[in-house]
Amino acid sequence: MPDPRTLTDLFFQAIERFGQRPVVMRSKLSGNWVDVSYAELLDKVRDFSLGLRELGIKPGDHVAILSENRPEWAIADYACLAARAADVSIYPTLPAKQIEYILRDSGSVIVCVSTPDQLKKIQDIRSGLPQLDHVIAFDPRASGHNVLTFESVLEKGKAARSRYPRWKEEALGAQPGDIATLIYTSGTTGDPKGVMLTHGNITSNVVAGLAVLQLRDTDQCLSFLPLSHIFERMAGHYCMMSGGVIINYALSIDTVSQDMIDRSPTVVLSVPRLYEKIYARVLENALAGGFIKKRIFFWAKDTAEAWAGLALENREIPGGLAFKKGIADKLVFSKLQARTGGKLRFFVSGGAPLSAEIAKFFYAAGLPILEGYGLTETSPVITVNTWGHIKLGTVGQPIPGVEVRIAEDGEILTRSPSVMKGYWNKPEATAEVLDPDGWFHTGDIGELDSELFLRITDRKKDLIVTAGGKKIAPQPIESRVKANKFVANAVMLGDKRQFPIMLIVPNMDNLRAWARQRGVISVDDNSLIANPETVSKMEQEMVKNLRDLARFEMPKKLLLLARDFTIENGELTPTMKVKRRVVEKNYKEQIEKLYAEPSGGSHDVS
Repeated sequence: MPDPRTLTDLFFQAIERFGQRPVVMRSKLSGNWVDVSYAELLDKVRDFSLGLRELGIKPGDHVAILSENRPEWAIADYACLAARAADVSIYPTLPAKQIEYILRDSGSVIVCVSTPDQLKKIQDIRSGLPQLDHVIAFDPRASGHNVLTFESVLEKGKAARSRYPRWKEEALGAQPGDIATLIYTSGTTGDPKGVMLTHGNITSNVVAGLAVLQLRDTDQCLSFLPLSHIFERMAGHYCMMSGGVIINYALSIDTVSQDMIDRSPTVVLSVPRLYEKIYARVLENALAGGFIKKRIFFWAKDTAEAWAGLALENREIPGGLAFKKGIADKLVFSKLQARTGGKLRFFVSGGAPLSAEIAKFFYAAGLPILEGYGLTETSPVITVNTWGHIKLGTVGQPIPGVEVRIAEDGEILTRSPSVMKGYWNKPEATAEVLDPDGWFHTGDIGELDSELFLRITDRKKDLIVTAGGKKIAPQPIESRVKANKFVANAVMLGDKRQFPIMLIVPNMDNLRAWARQRGVISVDDNSLIANPETVSKMEQEMVKNLRDLARFEMPKKLLLLARDFTIENGELTPTMKVKRRVVEKNYKEQIEKLYAEPSGGSHDVS
């Protein structure tokens, strides 16, 4: 069977290969996991696609999807592709005003929503969207005036089957250059931009990704990253479909731990925050145990990491070390593996830098993380660590068909069939990042080693240049701080200042427990983080994770914040990246006061 050229090719080829199987995806309804077969998926995609056409959808129209991950999301996406319309994927965490901007900018004529909460957002803004013809609700509870149900659109399409005898042939008429989707970038500054990704862009990335990931048609994955993001869309949706992998939709990010135990996935895609939390929890449990438990854990950790160091370099493992690694697995790591469902073959990490320390621990524990790198504009994968080619601290080598080079200023440039068509209605913004030779300017700073493994050092715009001219990459430093069990979030600031500072949101549960143990009295969280003993404790925890930094890189002052950053306050993007400039603006008064303090002040890091 030839490689697919479009996403509709990909869909129908998967149906042809795996169509007799009883399960392609499953989700939890009323506490029970419900299966969807390939045959059911095909019928629903056809009927929903025809239902959209009956509602007036034509090739080139835009249909928005505002929903959490669920089978209806996948059905609506494949149905739009089959109708040769482009879908506009919208993060379900976005507030109504941002959704209004995306719907208006994209010219979406239909929006599919999941729940009553998402429907309310649309109802609040619908009067300002005259081009929006229909609202379709996945959940039967999401009802209201001029709202169509998902089932009613399916029925409309089913009743119209006889009028579209060449439905499959027409669906397969999509061309590689046709726009498949508009994905609005998070945008750390200004309005989000609609990234135009074509059938050919995403399909070429799927084909290249499958060539290196070694998925099996006996695999199962757990889907919990938002399908509105290109990472989950390409890898957790199209790749899994094309590879015959069963997709299990988590109910929410909060149920992931239980869902892994319930479904025993073999492949899990996530951003580094999940691995950071697991690592911090494992260390916390070990440190909270008795003397013997603690000694066993750290002996096992040291043994397994010594084994991992040799294994990653393909060096011979001494018999004694192999024997001790087997004991470490039984005593310690088998329990961690059981908490992932007991069958996990590998994790995939993307979206932000992953600490090499955490990656090594997971590899040593028998839960390897294949870290990769990419952007929405590149469909997304540019590089990835693969089996037999893992180098911790890097994001791997370019996947087939992708070129990477480093510009004179250190910026990573890439060129491939996966690079976007451009930004919707923004030719000037497109010209800023896509040069005439087809090289996309990523905005990230990095370096390639002799084996073409790519190391990301920071975002070009996030680099801190102190008043003394020293350049500091904040993200790796923040990642190390966030690995501490007392830290929920961290942001480093200091551009054009004499020295850098660190803003830390403590893990309040752990901090309160410490305060009770130490007899630190406070009436609320604000008074707790203002207590000098608390500040001293958090300074010690931060420094503990940053011991080997250069002197100019070490944050000189610390500001504790009682609440975490949120999307609603504009401090986080929908992919949970911190908007550094917004944070700096929101806490400007406290930051200025911090810099105004003389050396030796209460916020100085000792």
